[in-house]
Amino acid sequence: MTKSPRIAFIKARWHADVVDRAHEGFLTQAASLMPGAQIEAWDVPGAFEMPQLAKKLALTGKYDAVVAAALVVDGGIYRHDFVAGAVVSGLMQAGMDTGVPVFSVSLTPHNYQETELLTGFYREHFVKKGAEAAHAVAQMLAVEGRLARLDQADAA
Repeated sequence: MTKSPRIAFIKARWHADVVDRAHEGFLTQAASLMPGAQIEAWDVPGAFEMPQLAKKLALTGKYDAVVAAALVVDGGIYRHDFVAGAVVSGLMQAGMDTGVPVFSVSLTPHNYQETELLTGFYREHFVKKGAEAAHAVAQMLAVEGRLARLDQADAA
């Protein structure tokens, strides 16, 4: 029998009312896809801090996967696409460096304005993205399990 997966879910606090919806969608979908999964939430100030925490969590050896969620918007001060690119690259590098799958639910809308209509759209969209992340995690954990079985068979 295989153990229940342990998953870290990192949430950026900028636009927390939107980002938290990804966590909700993830939890709901993970409950049916990975019954018994232990999912621990971790908060960071913003998206830029997610890759470092993702790598640190993966290096603990306690997590089978790490998911990071953020909404990176153009605040008119800097180019948000640079931040988003750095975040996604950093998350990918964390997974490559540690061997622990790292997933991104980090979205970068163009022309985002904090209106009721747009914020409502993104709240609902993040629920869907969180659920999609749960599917991706379940699929990759199945792949990881298959690879482990291959290693065991080769060792026998």
